[in-house]
Amino acid sequence: MEAIAGAGIGAGLVAIGAAMGIGRLAAAAVESIARQPEAAGDIRANMILTAAFIEGVALFGEVICLLAVLK
Repeated sequence: MEAIAGAGIGAGLVAIGAAMGIGRLAAAAVESIARQPEAAGDIRANMILTAAFIEGVALFGEVICLLAVLK
């Protein structure tokens, strides 16, 4: 029973961390585009790629939490 609670807490922390990371990423990207509008395309492309990496790591973390419950 403790493993299930621990996995739930772990999955929640992973989701919160990913949300905070993507939020900070978006804020920095918007600020960068405001400062240098001619680089908006490059900044946007890098932002989308980095957000995908963050989501991938978050998904990996949640899968690890689920595997801990099944073990």
